[in-house]
Amino acid sequence: MHCVVTGAAGFIGSHLSEALLAGGHTVIGIDVFTDYYPRAQKERNLAGLRGRPGFTFVEGDLREVDLPRLLEGAEWVFHQAAQAGVRASWGDYFSTYTAHNVLATQMLLEAVRKMPVRKLVYASSSSIYGDAERAPTPEETIPQPVSPYGVTKLAAEHLCFAYARNFNVPAVALRYFTVYGERQRPDMAFHRFLRMALSGEPVPVYGDGLQSREFTYVSDVVKANLLAAEHGRPGTPYNIGGGSQVTVAEVLDLMGELLGRPVARQMLPAQPGDVRRTQADITRARTELGYEPTVGLREGLRRELEWLRGT
Repeated sequence: MHCVVTGAAGFIGSHLSEALLAGGHTVIGIDVFTDYYPRAQKERNLAGLRGRPGFTFVEGDLREVDLPRLLEGAEWVFHQAAQAGVRASWGDYFSTYTAHNVLATQMLLEAVRKMPVRKLVYASSSSIYGDAERAPTPEETIPQPVSPYGVTKLAAEHLCFAYARNFNVPAVALRYFTVYGERQRPDMAFHRFLRMALSGEPVPVYGDGLQSREFTYVSDVVKANLLAAEHGRPGTPYNIGGGSQVTVAEVLDLMGELLGRPVARQMLPAQPGDVRRTQADITRARTELGYEPTVGLREGLRRELEWLRGT
């Protein structure tokens, strides 16, 4: 297949692009290098892609690049690009989230609807659920995001389905549950926790540390994208979880075991927009896509720790 990956210099986008090339596909990767975290890390993410046969990189904003030209001949489009971060999405910075998460998605969909694309896979988020009443949470749960970031991810998901219904754009959405692993963004919890623990700094814990998350290793998310491109039902969301639902306190205990020493903690007040619990019901992804997570939390954390030690 000829594929387009937006956000190709990012955490998930770079892993996905590498997997597509390994599978014999060609890839056009697009990234704007927003300043949410240092460009140098994104350039390192691209190191295994630049110069490889079948890969073309385009630096640019989805709102400004020539999308019809870049989409020409594309059969699969993986829309990973987004302005990330729950806590940073409040206040004056919200306009950046609407620009990159909503408007850019709408412009991509507008271009895709004029092309014979076989599948568009949109990277959604468990943040759309907010504090869900049910756990595990199925896709039928009414979304109630509790952060501006979650609001923009849900809005973009609704746009995907509106274009699917009205213009037959073959869009599916994957609702990721806290992805981690090598190349994880520096603002994300596991990356920060491991770096601080390695240096002996106390890890900040917001709230009581008993808030729980479902964690999904990056290779499982990549696999879910490939399966969704093959088997996803247009106009459908799919939960993508890793089967590792634990509290923050338990994560820090596990990190201590891997490091061979306890991880010091600094208890801080809870933050606005942080949900109490996430847990994915992946029945639909398992049934319709054939998705099954394979990397457990201990092994995934061990791999991320080894990567961090080498950076």
